[in-house]
Amino acid sequence: MTALLELQDVEARYGPVRALHGISLAVEEGTIVAVLGPNGAGKTTTLRAVSGTVRRSGKITFAGRSLGRLGPAAVARLGIAHVPEGRGTFSELTVWENLRLGGYTRRGSIEPELERVFTYFPFLSERRRQHAGTLSGGEQQMLALARAFVQRPRLLLLDEPSLGLAPVLVAELFRIVRELNEKEGLSVLIVEQNAHLALQAAQNGFVLEAGKIALAGTSEELRADDSVRRSYLGY
Repeated sequence: MTALLELQDVEARYGPVRALHGISLAVEEGTIVAVLGPNGAGKTTTLRAVSGTVRRSGKITFAGRSLGRLGPAAVARLGIAHVPEGRGTFSELTVWENLRLGGYTRRGSIEPELERVFTYFPFLSERRRQHAGTLSGGEQQMLALARAFVQRPRLLLLDEPSLGLAPVLVAELFRIVRELNEKEGLSVLIVEQNAHLALQAAQNGFVLEAGKIALAGTSEELRADDSVRRSYLGY
């Protein structure tokens, strides 16, 4: 496999505060990679560094191209979709209008793509005229994921998708993510507090602590690591 995304000695700042201290990681083409760690470890900042929504330095390459100083819109056009924590749906717009916004970086008609998305999220087809703000939290998270997929990204950045959701909805969301990975070849870099789910879905993972990578390995290796088991898996 070849690395679709590579971070080398990446630092990121919020004003004078440095949140990432020279992290290096890779996401291979067609894989799911989990980023674990306690609150404040820099997990969300890692995704934001890739999508260009935070000040960063170091080397970030996607499909062999340097992201350099590219902003969020330019990064999105390269094929990277970012679903941030908190869903970010437009509550006053309908489901259909939210989905159409997912195709803003694409040229030509996106109608076939919208219909294709409904094969993975059939309930959204039934709710297409409903305002997004009237959906449940879980439905809004599904809408945010579906909207990102309309973009037809090669890489999905997914931040805390299970936050505040009922277990049955979390299981369904992760099932869809795995299906998109297996059927569409979608690569995924996922930040998730539920380490059990994340490591079940992912092939590889990284553990961040205080803005640095403390551990890295396959999902099996991380599940077998004593420190990961005690801190994140609860046994």
